[in-house]
Amino acid sequence: MIDLRSDTLTKPTPGMLEAMMTAEVGDDMFGEDPTVAALEQRAARMFGMDAALYCASGTMTNQIGIRLHTTLQDEVICHKHSHIYLYESGGLMSNSGVSVRLLEGERGLITADDVKAAIQPDDIHAPVSKVVSLENTMNKGGGSCYDLEEIWAIRETCHEHNLSLHLDGARLFNALVATGQKAKAYGEVFDTISICLSKGLGAPVGSLLLGGHDDIKRAKRIRKVMGGAWRQAGYIAAAGLYALDHHVKRLSEDHKKAKEIGKTLEALDYVEEVYPCETNILIFKLTDKYDNQTFIKKLADHKVHAFGFGPQLIRFVTHLDFTDDHMNQLIKVLKSL
Repeated sequence: MIDLRSDTLTKPTPGMLEAMMTAEVGDDMFGEDPTVAALEQRAARMFGMDAALYCASGTMTNQIGIRLHTTLQDEVICHKHSHIYLYESGGLMSNSGVSVRLLEGERGLITADDVKAAIQPDDIHAPVSKVVSLENTMNKGGGSCYDLEEIWAIRETCHEHNLSLHLDGARLFNALVATGQKAKAYGEVFDTISICLSKGLGAPVGSLLLGGHDDIKRAKRIRKVMGGAWRQAGYIAAAGLYALDHHVKRLSEDHKKAKEIGKTLEALDYVEEVYPCETNILIFKLTDKYDNQTFIKKLADHKVHAFGFGPQLIRFVTHLDFTDDHMNQLIKVLKSL
């Protein structure tokens, strides 16, 4: 079976399993799990930030991050295709009681000018613009990456208008590898950063929220009320540490495979358009020869799983468990349809 629905589908490698089974653990709720502490400290140092908090998912770290920066009747500014808006079950409203200002932007990316134009006036009828949230890489944009200069321009706009800046960096390491940008540059520009360990990095579960000491101290209280307190979490934190040591540079292999698949698709008569591919997410548009469900079923008949991503759109996501043999077989299947 070839599964390209998501990079969350990876299984721990033998080396990662060994690290998990031999981890030193304690009760993290009491601050006594040394492996969790090591993971949090490693990530914070990597990005040049004060502290980090280990959580169950990227949704949790995003939701905690937004709650840190807002209060009731505030507003979050983000792209209309942002994960925090589309795929987190209305969490912005239910967890933080905030409204959302949704922006347009090519391939899911917004600019400083977009942000400036979206900031609410000081008017009793309007919510208070309080935080800007970016997503890098941008899932719905086909794994698109932000230019760091544009992020800095957005940072300056936020500073001028007293707004916080949060990053949904679920696939940030893909962006760092693809662009050559440095992790510490992101630590300098964002107030809080969410990074996921269970996507391209291959850990079975877990995400981290990075920020200042005071924010992370408060974040731990918010995590508690969300039911996110851990006990002997070091067993899975060890997988995150292993991933940071062994699975970052290899993300370029996933990027290369996605681009090669894109080249194959461009030559097929049932593909109308292949979106630009920068990282490990490949989105393509079908002609009217197939609709989404028919195409996905034909793939499944050939033991290939994929994901419908909108009208006539299909998403492939390459990952750690998508091998060269899988790649060769997939190309054969695509050409045979």
